[in-house]
Amino acid sequence: MSTRKSGGSKNTSAVLKAAAANTIIESEKNTYVRHINIYLADDPFLKHFLPIDPATNDLFELAKDGVLLCKLINIAVPGTIDERAINTKKVLNLWERNENHTLGLNSAKAIGCTVVNIGTQDLVEGRPTLLLGLIAQIIKIQLLADLNLKKTPQLIEVLEDGNGDIEELMGLSPEKVLLRWMNYHLKKGGYEKTVTNFYSDLKDGKAYAYLLNVLAPEFCNPLTLDTVDPTERATLVLDHAEKMGCKRYLNPQDIVEGSSNLNLAFLAQIFHQRNGLSLDGKKLSFAERMTDDVQLSRDERCFRLWMNSLGIETYVNNLFEDVRNGWVLLEVLDKVAPGSVNWKHATKPPIRFPFRKVENCNQVVMIGEMLRFSIVNLGGNDIVEGNKKLIVAFLWQLMRYNMLQVLKSLRARSRGKEITDSYIMTWANRKVKSTGRSRKIESFKDKSLSSGLFFLELLSSVEPRVVNWNLVTKGESDEEKRLNAIYIISVARKIGCSIFLLPEDIMEVNQKMMLTLTASIMCWCLQNAPDETESEAGNGYSSAYTSDTSPPASTIGEDESSSLCAEIPSLNIESSSLCAEIPSLLAGAEIPSLNIESSSSGAETPSLNIGSSSPSAEIPDDAASDITVSSPQFENGDALVENGQTM
Repeated sequence: MSTRKSGGSKNTSAVLKAAAANTIIESEKNTYVRHINIYLADDPFLKHFLPIDPATNDLFELAKDGVLLCKLINIAVPGTIDERAINTKKVLNLWERNENHTLGLNSAKAIGCTVVNIGTQDLVEGRPTLLLGLIAQIIKIQLLADLNLKKTPQLIEVLEDGNGDIEELMGLSPEKVLLRWMNYHLKKGGYEKTVTNFYSDLKDGKAYAYLLNVLAPEFCNPLTLDTVDPTERATLVLDHAEKMGCKRYLNPQDIVEGSSNLNLAFLAQIFHQRNGLSLDGKKLSFAERMTDDVQLSRDERCFRLWMNSLGIETYVNNLFEDVRNGWVLLEVLDKVAPGSVNWKHATKPPIRFPFRKVENCNQVVMIGEMLRFSIVNLGGNDIVEGNKKLIVAFLWQLMRYNMLQVLKSLRARSRGKEITDSYIMTWANRKVKSTGRSRKIESFKDKSLSSGLFFLELLSSVEPRVVNWNLVTKGESDEEKRLNAIYIISVARKIGCSIFLLPEDIMEVNQKMMLTLTASIMCWCLQNAPDETESEAGNGYSSAYTSDTSPPASTIGEDESSSLCAEIPSLNIESSSLCAEIPSLLAGAEIPSLNIESSSSGAETPSLNIGSSSPSAEIPDDAASDITVSSPQFENGDALVENGQTM
């Protein structure tokens, strides 16, 4: 039988842990309110409700209609939500509020937030602890967005003292990069200690004083270091920062008490205002080397967000660096195929010896073989060495396996027939036709998909009220296509699809993304219309499900040499009563692709997690046919990887 994973402590930042505390920290709430008052002061809708008084609970009341959360997400990562899709009437009914919160939660996932144990009902009710935890994550993402070599290549300067290498710096979380940056300047300023955290090491305010003296010597006050009282020093530090142009988010007492969240926010503000790094041309030339292939960057984004959405213990900050020790891949495999990982033969980070990393990665490859992945030319060393194309190819197959397991769960409604991409296309065409429209597609490569009109008609057919046709363009020019694509993504998230799709995927007709987006809508439709009769000819179920012939052949990847780089969704069910209706996919195991997020509402609907990717892997075309779910690989959970053998 399979071994259980040892340990279990989450490898997330202290910031996220503090944000998820069970008690409300008033100082943090006040800081988040100030942040909202500053950044959303000019918002056309929210300006009528701002500023919020930090001393009251008005924040929780204002958040109940879902608009605030959506607006805050767009401040953190501009363009994430098409604001045309937000319900912004002065008085919203319960349905409209729920739509806003569904849109907000799915969009929060799409920017990297962890929303496990948060449901729409929690937000509708304005539950303080959960709401503040989510707001903390969103603000953190905003403040730490530039703390990486791609956005700020000058950060390479912190390696000048020989402390680490580029690969190590790339693999650090934004919080650790921020600390590395701070210590670099503190060393230059003569500060003898090393700051290792955002609480105890900053309590006395001395580290801040040295840092600000290095970054802005023109505002230096000798009294800052001379004073004995920590509160007085903290006050002088805040005065110094304010003269630099930093927004005053926190109070002197917050520094003295060592609030991790607030110190991180303050330090990030200092970095954004004046990072003190060189603009040397030679150093900036590194930016050119950091510019990856556009499609490969989309792959990295997609898989990283998808992996984090599964609720794994390790938070993935940099995909290609974080997977190199094999541990995070084992965590994902354990989520997708429970019982597949032999945790007794896995080594948890930090890993001192390189051969332990190879052992982890070798087990990843062996499990891939057991799942019938095509892993030609892939070995454990390729993952350890960070071969991006092979890593992307493996992760695509893992996502595809996840999708096949999810779609197999719908076989109760498909009368035992395999659901293929051809069937999904037929379902979509007939679903649109059932509403009296004539638009149809011939394949998922159909160039007409770039206009977005077919997807809008499909979304309207599964939820008639969700599309506002007054906002839809003809989809003729590039700008019109972009507007439609952005709207499609927000509308899909609004009904409950947890997707990581980018507008460019629709505009460029990324055929695999067209397939997976359609599959996501189909899954939502079937899960939310359990009584929809499959034998109704008008909906096209009879011919697709009851045919005695073999399932139609795949329409994807048959004529392409790079069929392995589409994003595949996973089913994400937030405390839904529908969970009980889905049959178990693996004997003696939980459904491998379900990530159940508990919510007080018990009314969340399942959705497919879809990423954005593109062809880039060098693996044979027939890999898709190598992955099947017709028979479970782990009967009774007794499939183990033992010394390279399947037990």
